[in-house]
Amino acid sequence: MLDLGLEGRTVLVTGATGAIGRAAARAFAEQGARVALAFRYQREAAEALAAELSGPDGGRAFAVPYALDDAASPRWVVAAVEEHWGGLDVLVAAARRRGARRDPHTRFEDVPEEHWRPLVADGFVPAVRTVQWAVAGMRKRGWGRIALVAPAQAPEGAADGEFHAVARAGLHGLVRGLAGDVGGDGVLINAVCPGPTPPDRPPTPPDRPSTPPDRPPTPPDRPPATPEDIARALLFLCSAANGTITGEALTLAGCR
Repeated sequence: MLDLGLEGRTVLVTGATGAIGRAAARAFAEQGARVALAFRYQREAAEALAAELSGPDGGRAFAVPYALDDAASPRWVVAAVEEHWGGLDVLVAAARRRGARRDPHTRFEDVPEEHWRPLVADGFVPAVRTVQWAVAGMRKRGWGRIALVAPAQAPEGAADGEFHAVARAGLHGLVRGLAGDVGGDGVLINAVCPGPTPPDRPPTPPDRPSTPPDRPPTPPDRPPATPEDIARALLFLCSAANGTITGEALTLAGCR
């Protein structure tokens, strides 16, 4: 069996009450890690999950408030974990906002800066702040793993989505740019990108073949990835079993 080397490691999962965050927290806890569950609104859900993951001896999980729109929150939440357990080994940044789009009736060149600036900044500034505070302690200890749950790169030419695309590119740029800087200190950083759900297709009429006779049949759509699928990817990338993969963005196509 592959040893992930997570027994006794300390893990911070932001967005821990979301589907992906919950699945990730459970996956790390099953490997013997201690898990801090960062939440924004759902305190009861976070505390219930902490109780579930604490184990018979207790103390292996706790809930901690975290707010993307509060500039001081990333520093505070990392400090809370380091004070509680003496350090932070793994950051799984699953908390993110859905990117806003500009008014489709307004041309790109007519969007004022006071409107587009928050569209860009809100998409990646909170992640930058959290990674900054997390990576400082990881460097000192000579080991760390960071994984961002990030949107896949925006399709080219997406209508009224250019500012959101800039924010997406910012997250991917953070991963690519920071990997070389912290790799020598034993810290690896990657992104896991939930891909789009395959589009629904209308049923084929019964009197018409589904595939033209002169074309080979196409493979069936892959089923959507589940939060547990994403959690397994996060688990490996943030484990000791991953000793070389860094600066990469893994897109799980078909994921909700």
